[in-house]
Amino acid sequence: MQPQNEPDNRNFHRILYKADAILSCGEKTWPCEVADLSLHGCLLHFELPWSEDQENIYTLTLHLSELSQITMELSVAHVIANTAGFKCEHIDIDSVSELRRLVELNLGDSNLLKRDLLALTMTH
Repeated sequence: MQPQNEPDNRNFHRILYKADAILSCGEKTWPCEVADLSLHGCLLHFELPWSEDQENIYTLTLHLSELSQITMELSVAHVIANTAGFKCEHIDIDSVSELRRLVELNLGDSNLLKRDLLALTMTH
């Protein structure tokens, strides 16, 4: 949590979005709950403390409906007990479109979304 007197230096807007998802790496899978989501990454809650290899690339699959899902390739950014923050390393165009709609609906301001998309293109 940011101290109140320090500005939040994130380049992306997070949306609070609670949903069940699956994180995977190779043959292993972990059920998790998405706590927040952005074009830059996500915060996930696990049933048990996260103790997996922090150097691996993981795949998050978040089903929005029977017809749409968001799939992101993630690296571990930080871990505190059973909560882990992940950085988006790759996202396909269909998932970007779904995430964009989700972020835009939750932000309620297309200008904020445009700023996030610009920041995303500058970091990759």
